Amino acid sequence: MSIETLRGARRKARALAFTLVEGLIGVAVMGVVFVSLYTGMASGFKSIRTSQENLRATQIMTEKFEALRLYNWEQITTPGFVPDTFTAMFAPNAKSQGITYTGSIRILPLASQPYSVDMRSVTVTLSWTTGNRPRTRTLTSYVARYGLQNYIY
Repeated sequence: MSIETLRGARRKARALAFTLVEGLIGVAVMGVVFVSLYTGMASGFKSIRTSQENLRATQIMTEKFEALRLYNWEQITTPGFVPDTFTAMFAPNAKSQGITYTGSIRILPLASQPYSVDMRSVTVTLSWTTGNRPRTRTLTSYVARYGLQNYIY
């Protein structure tokens, strides 16, 4: 082997190897990729948790309206028969302490309507706290004197 062949082989080997700067850039790019992956997963889990809480809030409000549907007109219009406030718990798994939903039910006559004696507006409001962020959901519907509750046997 000649000296020229050895020099050419060394140049070729140096050209194929990575430098320290190239290695550091590769490590930095991998760091950004891993941080982005972790942030995306954390955001996804938070989004799922928020969806679970909202779904449970909707279920609780629907449950309260279904209970009201079973009362007759005299029970609905009697003050104090339907409790004004309530609480409900939600624990998605056994390890978490869960969330306490606090709610209120307001049954009010319709203002300045000719049929206000035969109809009531029902508003269910639900509040809870996720972390340090308070959340609230409200559902409003109507109950009529000659409504669905008259057809329950």
